[in-house]
Amino acid sequence: MSDVELEAGTDAHYLDTAYYSAAYADRSADVSYYTALAAAHGGPVLEYGCGTGRISLPMARLGLTVTGVDRSSTMLTGFRRALRAEDEEVRQRLTLRKGDMRKLSLKQRFPLVLCTFNTFLHLYNRDDVERFCARVRKHLTSRGRFIVDVTVPDPNELSRSPERIYRLPRFRHPSGAVVRYGERFDYDSLRQVLLINMEFEPLRQPRDSWSTPLAHRQFYPQELEALLHYNGLEVVDVHGDYAEGPPSGDACELIYHCRKRRGW
Repeated sequence: MSDVELEAGTDAHYLDTAYYSAAYADRSADVSYYTALAAAHGGPVLEYGCGTGRISLPMARLGLTVTGVDRSSTMLTGFRRALRAEDEEVRQRLTLRKGDMRKLSLKQRFPLVLCTFNTFLHLYNRDDVERFCARVRKHLTSRGRFIVDVTVPDPNELSRSPERIYRLPRFRHPSGAVVRYGERFDYDSLRQVLLINMEFEPLRQPRDSWSTPLAHRQFYPQELEALLHYNGLEVVDVHGDYAEGPPSGDACELIYHCRKRRGW
């Protein structure tokens, strides 16, 4: 996998805000989980990877002050567009910042810092993880909590041939076109990065087909816990789903609750 492919896999999925919002409109379990968590902790809340506001906006509606960070100008533009329909009080509770989560300094500390919906999987190497964790520690209060969710690597996906396309049901794209949809999987075992190529073929105009790459680093559970530990973040709890259940051997997602380690 080339650096060019990796860069494209970091950005491309977040350029079409209409499709992104429609694709994840029914994903609500994590929204309920994080809003309940934020209500229990109180604000202010920092969310890395806020996107178009799917999680940050409901927290602000609860009365919490929220800072959302995202590297995608397109996502933040979509978020600001959604804010136009909100009351002024809700808009005042939200601060949006464009920036690289490995670098951005907000000069503020938060009792709750979130890294939601696989945003952490865009940290592709040890240096990325170290720089990001340093930012998290800088933004946490002394008793604050850092919560991060990640998908668990799926051996079936990692072993798939990139030559084969895996078809999913056709659907109507927000552009209005009915499309055939499929995904190809290409796993770089040395980098531990999975490149998913999402392919869209309009039924009426197949010549207008397009594809969108999405790159995700694959963190194995014990590996991730060690990375967090040696970067000053102590894991105090792990949930295997958004119903707050314990992890199991067939968990698809893990949610890590962390605090700063003593001495960091």
